[in-house]
Amino acid sequence: MSDLPNSLEETIDQAIASTKAAIADGITRLQVEMVIPELKQQPIAERFLSLFQDLGLQCKVLFPDAGAAALAKRDWDNPDFTIRGINEIQATVEPDDEALLIVNPSSVEVEDVEKLCNDAQDRPVIILNPTLEDVSVVGIGYAARQIRERFLSTLTSAYYYRPMPDAAVLRRHPQGWQIWQEVGDQYELKGELPERPSSEALETMLYGDTKDKDAPKPKKSLLGEMQKFLKALSQ
Repeated sequence: MSDLPNSLEETIDQAIASTKAAIADGITRLQVEMVIPELKQQPIAERFLSLFQDLGLQCKVLFPDAGAAALAKRDWDNPDFTIRGINEIQATVEPDDEALLIVNPSSVEVEDVEKLCNDAQDRPVIILNPTLEDVSVVGIGYAARQIRERFLSTLTSAYYYRPMPDAAVLRRHPQGWQIWQEVGDQYELKGELPERPSSEALETMLYGDTKDKDAPKPKKSLLGEMQKFLKALSQ
């Protein structure tokens, strides 16, 4: 039996619990990532509202644009907290904002997100499922990449979950980065690292030297099926 979640519901519950633990430890710039294809962001953000309620914090929720913010406001029945698009002129930190939830920002919004984090000072900021490291975005030059890397270095990963065909990476604050691999019909902990593993380190830990003809190769498996299940649940 492993710590790996086996449903989208459990994944979100783990993420909320890990974020709450990180805030309790005094960490204020938090990143939460569920690396699941085509995940619907608005329902997950709505679930995260319970975190602020539990902590008694007045939150402001920010989406990448005004359209997504308006949709959330409608679907959430016009709540009494503020929902904005990151690029709206009103998307600032007000004195009565006790915490920020920034949903699914991309590389394009890095500078705006950094400014919001700076304006928030010591108030908790949770960046939910960002794509800030997306290298496929066209038009980002060297200076912008430097800004992105500098900002990313200020964030602490409260939760990270990435299912793969026969393995998974899991980080739950305050634990390290755990690498799990399917062995038979179970998942075994291959190792735990203090920092997020690079693609090369992950591949080596799971499959050894991939130049070795006898080394095990990635395969489709039950965990891959779970990834499809999580994707289906998020539709």
